[in-house]
Amino acid sequence: MRILIVEDERLLCDGIAEDLELEKYTVERCYDGNSAYRLLLEERFELLILDLNLPGMDGLDLLRAIRAERPEIRVLILSARAELSDRVAGLDLGADDYLAKPFALEELEARVRSLLRREFVSRDTQITVGKISLDTLSRSFSAAGQHLELTPREFAILEHLTLHQDRWISQEELMDCVLESSANPFSNVVRMHISSLRKKLRECLGYDPIQTKVGTGYRLAGKELS
Repeated sequence: MRILIVEDERLLCDGIAEDLELEKYTVERCYDGNSAYRLLLEERFELLILDLNLPGMDGLDLLRAIRAERPEIRVLILSARAELSDRVAGLDLGADDYLAKPFALEELEARVRSLLRREFVSRDTQITVGKISLDTLSRSFSAAGQHLELTPREFAILEHLTLHQDRWISQEELMDCVLESSANPFSNVVRMHISSLRKKLRECLGYDPIQTKVGTGYRLAGKELS
């Protein structure tokens, strides 16, 4: 995993870099916004650790620019600007997390691990799998052009299947990610919601788009399978 740290306080930047290198990450450093922007366009990074108070290009300007060019990169903001308005501005521009200075290295390491565990989720407002479409702004689904009336749990399951359409999703993952983590893992709650989803989708599409593989889980198919 490659990480870019953009921080004008050199001692802090170097200290963070050395700590993360001990955790076996590959780390690059920049001390101003302009050089960071050039490097981000030239090379690929999984995580950007970004200070807001930068010489040259300001941190928020860099975030705005890089979101247009590298929407997949995860962004953790580090800043002494602890005001709510600054945190909101960074998150609204696409930052994934915000850590106010001063902070403990252990907390930074935990935030980094958490962000790098996340799978990339498209920032497009429309995500389509075959005839099924998710509008991430209005938080709504349609199937074959028809609006789907879903319960909150049905929506959460279908959203998870849509966002991770390229792989099988286990029942345990659905239980952990979109249902109550405290739910009984041996209950049939996931199967009940999947069954209800299938009925609603079949009414719109004329077929069942949710594939099942025994012992593996579920996957959303983009077309009717013969």
